[in-house]
Amino acid sequence: MLNHLLSADDAERLRALLDESEHIVVTCHVSPDGDAMGAVLAFSHYLWRKGKDALPIVPNIFPDFLKWMPGAERVRIYDKHEAELAPVVGAADLIVCLDFNSPERLLGMKKPVMESAARKIMVDHHLDPADFCQWAVSRQDMSSTCELLYRILVQLDGLEPMSYEEAACLYTGMMTDTGCFSYNSNRSDIYHIVGQLLTKGIDKDKIYRNVFYSYSAERFRLLGYMLYVKLENFPEYNASLMTLTRQEQKMFSHKKGDTEGFVNIPLQIQGARLSVFLREDTERPVIRVSLRSVDDFPCNAMAAEFFNGGGHLNAAGGELACSMDEAGDLVRKALKKYAPLLKGQ
Repeated sequence: MLNHLLSADDAERLRALLDESEHIVVTCHVSPDGDAMGAVLAFSHYLWRKGKDALPIVPNIFPDFLKWMPGAERVRIYDKHEAELAPVVGAADLIVCLDFNSPERLLGMKKPVMESAARKIMVDHHLDPADFCQWAVSRQDMSSTCELLYRILVQLDGLEPMSYEEAACLYTGMMTDTGCFSYNSNRSDIYHIVGQLLTKGIDKDKIYRNVFYSYSAERFRLLGYMLYVKLENFPEYNASLMTLTRQEQKMFSHKKGDTEGFVNIPLQIQGARLSVFLREDTERPVIRVSLRSVDDFPCNAMAAEFFNGGGHLNAAGGELACSMDEAGDLVRKALKKYAPLLKGQ
């Protein structure tokens, strides 16, 4: 039995907000990942079974390997249909903000969301939440937003009414945001929740295959190229770096999601404590920075200090507005600064 996450007053206020709202927009951060899409779709299914007019709108496209998720066909892409969707956001009476801590993470969707008179609620597990919602719960100790959302939905309604669709989406978010339960997942609560989700008829093995066994041949060629040509190992720092330019992405017919998980692979090197992946964004003139670590190395601290970002202890990210060479030099500077922690001293 899980302890209630919300106070009685918070739970009652959330119930009232949901009960009073009829036209609801459910959204998440730009470049949605499994946790973001899992939360958006799980909450949408919850609202649909409550008879609500709820529309999931995400800032830009999400990876193909998540399009199997129940309800994915109903998700609208804001940057593809801005003229149509901006008025919908403006007319909403409630906007549900999931898996992000600041309106800056909405990019092009920020303006209509912030200008909308709709009340806003936030459910998130990232550090330093901004104060832009009328109701918010932010718990950095949770493995994922989907874990947090499971606990909220069960506190509101109990487990019995939860649908298969909600359970499948919640499990997907928890699985992907913990690297298939390989980091940030040592609490017994997590596995209690997984057990409860299994009672809803989900097939966790099939969900794993849906997410990780659906890549193109080009993605595997790109992976081979990254490991053979682009992997730079720094044994003196127990760290590694991979870089990927727009031109290289074009060479391998890259599509969104093809590099998912690449940053985790160098952590399999004996003694590795940190992996850094730099990728030129194909939609904006920035370099996306991904960091993964093991044990107690603070990815989030490095991301905040050097890469305009943040995140969790073992998984963080950021962005740089510079050339790839300059970004690589900055990584080397960061490794030097954090050398004592990387060496475990």
